[in-house]
Amino acid sequence: MQLSWRERSAVFHDQAQDYDQWFEDSLLFAIELAAVRELQTPLDDPKIEVGVGPGRFAQALQVAIGVDPALAPLKFAQTRNIKVVQAIGEQLPFAGESAGSVFILFTLCFLAEPMKVLGECHRLLRPGGHLVLGMVPAAGAWGKALQAKKEKGHPFYRHASFYQVLQVVSRLQEEGFAVVESRSSLFQAPEELRDMEHSRPGLDEKAGFCLLVGEKR
Repeated sequence: MQLSWRERSAVFHDQAQDYDQWFEDSLLFAIELAAVRELQTPLDDPKIEVGVGPGRFAQALQVAIGVDPALAPLKFAQTRNIKVVQAIGEQLPFAGESAGSVFILFTLCFLAEPMKVLGECHRLLRPGGHLVLGMVPAAGAWGKALQAKKEKGHPFYRHASFYQVLQVVSRLQEEGFAVVESRSSLFQAPEELRDMEHSRPGLDEKAGFCLLVGEKR
């Protein structure tokens, strides 16, 4: 039986304090944020993040609007001057062609209907607007580590699904996006994470974090 969005988002609501606290002094957060900042594609306003959580990335990237189904993390995002909307990615409450850029940085693996969410992002964007999509490739050490957590019933990952990079590229193309930029980062193994990293151009299935920029066509 497919879980409802309330069931999928409940853990992020219930553990919002711990979720937000994780970002404090996190090397992993610093590496992932650096990768997004190293993108070369101009990203226009207004910017919306789908799956904004407590708003740490949105604040750092000057994203004005954040959407999330979990209420408690949105309260943290509000304190970071993010305009928040409680909604699901499959039904975004915005007019068509109203956004310059949309971010889905760490939400893809948690979505019940990822294709529907990508379609909604396409609808929201102006022609030539960009979707910034972050993902943990299934084939890399980080993807395998998270899959293992899922199999052990980890509260955050027990309902997650992990994808190969080329699967996501194909899905973006099916929804009307052209991938115009990509970067890969996080090449240290999870148990060996000690040093700051900077991203490399291109997509690498062995990376722990990949970014794809899709342009609306």
